[in-house]
Amino acid sequence: MKFFDADQVHARLDYPSLVEALCEHHLRDIDEVRSNVLEQPTPTGATSYFLALPAWQRGRAIGAKLVTVFPDNEHTGTGLPSVQAVYVLFDGETGRPRACIDGTALTLRKTAGDSAMGARYLASRSASAMLMVGAGAMAPHLIMAHCAVRPSITRVEIWNRTPERAEALAERLDLPGIDISAVSDIEAAARKADVISCATMATDPLIKGAWLKAGSHLDLVGSYMPSQHECDQDAIARASVFVDSPWSALDDCGEMVTALASGLLTRDNILADNFKLARVEHPGRTSQDEITLYKNGGGGHLDLMVAQFLCAED
Repeated sequence: MKFFDADQVHARLDYPSLVEALCEHHLRDIDEVRSNVLEQPTPTGATSYFLALPAWQRGRAIGAKLVTVFPDNEHTGTGLPSVQAVYVLFDGETGRPRACIDGTALTLRKTAGDSAMGARYLASRSASAMLMVGAGAMAPHLIMAHCAVRPSITRVEIWNRTPERAEALAERLDLPGIDISAVSDIEAAARKADVISCATMATDPLIKGAWLKAGSHLDLVGSYMPSQHECDQDAIARASVFVDSPWSALDDCGEMVTALASGLLTRDNILADNFKLARVEHPGRTSQDEITLYKNGGGGHLDLMVAQFLCAED
């Protein structure tokens, strides 16, 4: 069995190659994806979670991401993050364990690769300006991944509720040929952006549909609960809506849940998922003025795809 630490995962999964691999893997079906959650109260009144996120591709691979969420770690002085994870990959024909992989690094690469795959089909090929909303751990990966599939991007602006974090990320991130800066006016930045990527836990919408210019692409990553909304409903109404997969993006992610409940959106209104885009069952962007919206819901099937690609590279 092989072992891959975080440094190895990041070194091996460069975004151009990863996105190409994701496109290829979406040509094959995934047979089963599940999610299992255990929870226990902590002495501080918080709740700790253990998540098992398995996926099975019959005859090819089986895998599961095992995740712990221990919020008290942030306050106990252990120096450990609140979320930690490991991924285990098995052979799909024999059940033999193939690899044990740092789950946090795998998740960062998988999530950014997911959004970049959407942008590959949906963002304008002449996109030059990107707005990154949020400056957490996902932000640099989303910036790098989008720039990998749209090398036409020459300017990236970063907005965050805490301006100092946006400024620190802008100073730290160095991408040749790209001007990276922090901004304080999210509306002004959004109105001129060709690509907007959001990775926050916002409950009140940050991006308004009225701000989206013709031809722009909106990537929503952060929301994973019904209470979370990174954009308002006007953005959904104005856009051609795509998702990475229906089972991951539609049942729990706030923007989609609200739009479906109100009747603004139906499952039939969603133009395509990544499987249909990869198989050319939908052309993706169809005009220069089209506004596209992509909901990145993640999912265990993507972890399985990325883990297989990682091991194939060894």
